[in-house]
Amino acid sequence: MFNVAFPDGKILPCDAPASGEELLRRAGAARGGVPVVAWHVNHYLRPLNWIVDKEARVSWVDLASSEGVSVFQSSLSFVLTIAARRVLGRGLRVTHSISEGTFWEIVPRPGERRNGEDEEILADKVGAIAAEMERIIAADLPIRAEMTPIDEARRFFEEHERPDKAKLLAHMWSDLPVEMACCDGERDHFYSPMVPSTGYLRPYKLSKLAPGIVLRFPVALSRGELPEYRPSHKLSTVFLDYADWMRKLHVVNLVEICEAVARDGGKELILMSEALHAQKVAEVTQDFLSVPERRVITIAGPSGSGKTTTSHKLRIQLEVAGRRPVAISLDDYFVDRDKCPLDEDGKRDFEAVEAVDTELLNDHVHALLAGKTVRLPRFDFYEGRRMAGAELKLEKDDVLILEGLHGLNDKILAAIPPQARYGVFLSPLTSLCLDQHSRTSTTELRLLRRLIRDNRTRGNSPEATLNRWPSVVRGAAKYIFPYQKNADVMFNSSLIYELPVMKPYAENLLRSVGEDSPQRGEAMRLLRMLRFVPAMDSRLVPSNSLLREFIGGSIIEI
Repeated sequence: MFNVAFPDGKILPCDAPASGEELLRRAGAARGGVPVVAWHVNHYLRPLNWIVDKEARVSWVDLASSEGVSVFQSSLSFVLTIAARRVLGRGLRVTHSISEGTFWEIVPRPGERRNGEDEEILADKVGAIAAEMERIIAADLPIRAEMTPIDEARRFFEEHERPDKAKLLAHMWSDLPVEMACCDGERDHFYSPMVPSTGYLRPYKLSKLAPGIVLRFPVALSRGELPEYRPSHKLSTVFLDYADWMRKLHVVNLVEICEAVARDGGKELILMSEALHAQKVAEVTQDFLSVPERRVITIAGPSGSGKTTTSHKLRIQLEVAGRRPVAISLDDYFVDRDKCPLDEDGKRDFEAVEAVDTELLNDHVHALLAGKTVRLPRFDFYEGRRMAGAELKLEKDDVLILEGLHGLNDKILAAIPPQARYGVFLSPLTSLCLDQHSRTSTTELRLLRRLIRDNRTRGNSPEATLNRWPSVVRGAAKYIFPYQKNADVMFNSSLIYELPVMKPYAENLLRSVGEDSPQRGEAMRLLRMLRFVPAMDSRLVPSNSLLREFIGGSIIEI
């Protein structure tokens, strides 16, 4: 006899070993609400078919959490790749995200050239893949975990034309067994646990988007429902352009990153990534200057996008072009912390536009454009209150740069004549593919950036950042992303090499999360992803790099 304890104090006595599914039924957790897809056993993320046979503290993992979404997405991707191989006789690979889903394309055969002439998945084949997925899911087939010696796993992937997975396992320099997912006679390796059976994998949607397909699934904010499909042509263009640029560099997934680090420590990757950023900043500057009436650049983007560094780089480019730019951070217009609005959890909602004194900001912008002098505020993040800053006056040809979370919000733009403004939406819009079937997300990239920066500059513990992150994500979805429509240009702030550089910083912080911390599971999830990433020496990062905004050492005043 042993007991299983839940966070609410409930105790379930067990007289025999029990799986998560069995205890879920006994505990009466509602499968009709937000679906449960995994569980924590002593703070470790486990599949629901995991067996407990001794005293344990457990909690459910549902689709309202990042961990739950990761389990669901990996399991659904497994089913997609099984169905695609059966219908096409070819493999698929994930390339980027699109409107709360992922974009997949056909894997080229060895020696096949891909210079923008990608093989398209025709509509009838998309329908056939969807039908095979539905058959697998409707059959509620079990998904088993099978521990396989690493040399056997590598041989399996080599024999089944998945060299990226084989090479990545080789780069790990490990002799530990690999956990293979097994379903309906098929095997694969993913980076999170799986659901117990395919019947858990609803809702989902597969649709055609030339030249590939889009796989849609629930996200944490949609709480088990399928979010609205709102593909953005501007965003799709950014993703496709960046993917094409990466192919030209022969850096498609983490294997190529590992090889680049082994070759020269990653120096060439850094040089190429920084050159691309410099080129994009110059292009944005020229686009702004192409309309003489423009006087204000507004930069918006979610937390961890690199808005501060980008605004300074734009300022420098404008100076090179003969203009005098002045940058203002919307963060300095935060209301005092004790006046900040509360979110649905009763916590300070720093992502809300109401956290910004928009009335004062609009008064200042209106006065500045009229040629008047204003005294800017300065927000002290340690004290949590606004103080008096420097005086500022704009001359006739000066350019005002406004950067902050809400730089494209209608309430911020109210004081600026439409013909005088130019909007930039900034975010790390692409992420790194671990292999053909798994990728890091842009949200994870922003979280790691913020985890490192806030610990360094604001003294925030990893637990505090992880605890606030769901609110940050909700705030971005509510207050920031809907205003992308006001942008004249989308700026991709991701750097191909940044995960390897951030790895040592992030790992040290995540490993400090205590075993009893409620954030232990999320920390473990991120650590599982980072273990496949090679480490790069941060001393190689240029002092004016956007990445320096997060890891420190920037020559730019942050």
